Amino acid sequence: MTATMPRPTRSAPPPPPRRLPRRGRPLVVDLLAAAAGLGLGVTIALAIEAQTLASIGTLPGLLTAAGRMAGLLAGYAMLVTVALSARIGPLERAIGQDRLIRWHRALGPWGLWLLLAHVVLIVLGYAGVAQTGVLAQAWDLVLTYPGMLGAAVGTALLLLAGVTSYRKARRRLRYETWWAVHLYTYLALLLAFQHQVDTGASFAGHPLATAWWTALWVALLAAVVGWRVLLPVVRSLRHRVRVVDVRRESADVVSIVLEGRRLDRLPVAGGQFFQWRFLTRGQWWQAHPFSLSAVPRADRMRITVKDLGDHSRDLATLRPGTPVFVEGPYGRFTADAATGHRVLLVGAGVGTTPLRSLLDDLDEHADVAVLLRGGTGTAIALRDEIAGEVERRGGRYWEALGSRDRIAVTADTLRRALPDLPDRDVFICGPAAFTAGIAAACRDAGVPAARIHFESFAF
Repeated sequence: MTATMPRPTRSAPPPPPRRLPRRGRPLVVDLLAAAAGLGLGVTIALAIEAQTLASIGTLPGLLTAAGRMAGLLAGYAMLVTVALSARIGPLERAIGQDRLIRWHRALGPWGLWLLLAHVVLIVLGYAGVAQTGVLAQAWDLVLTYPGMLGAAVGTALLLLAGVTSYRKARRRLRYETWWAVHLYTYLALLLAFQHQVDTGASFAGHPLATAWWTALWVALLAAVVGWRVLLPVVRSLRHRVRVVDVRRESADVVSIVLEGRRLDRLPVAGGQFFQWRFLTRGQWWQAHPFSLSAVPRADRMRITVKDLGDHSRDLATLRPGTPVFVEGPYGRFTADAATGHRVLLVGAGVGTTPLRSLLDDLDEHADVAVLLRGGTGTAIALRDEIAGEVERRGGRYWEALGSRDRIAVTADTLRRALPDLPDRDVFICGPAAFTAGIAAACRDAGVPAARIHFESFAF
């Protein structure tokens, strides 16, 4: 690591006070976890209450009852799975979007397996009662039972979403394709709800079960529409964000300066990101996550983007005046996550951009150290700005330049550079492998896991 400063650029004086997002409340997590567990208990109890001893007295009846239970559990798992990715404000601030998405990915396959079990067990049970072939019974269910054709379509859409979420499949898909496939899961869930309430034997003659599930689906719909549609529309109309300038930072990095009304009242903190939708032909229908590289100052803010594909490449051609639809902010990669006044910021490549905005929000008296990693100095986005802000604060700055084989950032190198590292909060942003490696090195150097902060935008 080299401790030489690049030519620093002096930062502007601290901005006037602005609106910040509310702090995440751990109590919210506990209450919602308790509510989810209680909801699962109610779901199972209502499913059991709808059965009779006579209905499970034969093997076909037992299979059918098990299939109905699997279907209800699949429905509940999918409700929770969607809620985890609905970007509900208090939940997202308390937990963090990347952790919510990890939970979403972990729970998602359970819902699909339960759904498949529901289909197989119901078909086997009905075929046993009718004493007909399995395929013939499946065909009869789809064509003659009310709502079953829609349920079959919904099942196929859910399975398609599940398959495209596996890591190998996800890598082969463009973000836009993956996003469009997952958009159809809302249609799939609507079809599932119609089939569940209209034809489910657990609901016929059981108004309490019908009311329970209707309340669950309506609450989920309200959360999705409220947080994913209404709030972004209101904020976009209120602040009227537009592109002011597009500045070339390097051969493959551009900064987009944005202007709007009263942006200082937008509840965003340095280190957070929005889903940005630039309203031009070919781009209006897709939104992508980019962190702020400069927090709102009166009527302006900024993002800095690297050319990583068609969408990010096209952003370099944006014209001043282009309107922007914003959804967010999201993330817990913020100054209020720090447990003390000593911090180490570690970034690589374009992952340095949220560090730049995070520096804007750190307390002026914080003890700041910054380590930036890149193959060359020009590969580090906003390098001069960050160095200038660190110098203004009287902090410490290092660069690790060169190939990973030649320049390795290990627990030993971190301890030598910062003997007080175990007493610092560490904020890491960069490629997934880099982030994981730095986090492991910090743990080996004695930094408690609770003081290591990082987030991923992956969905």
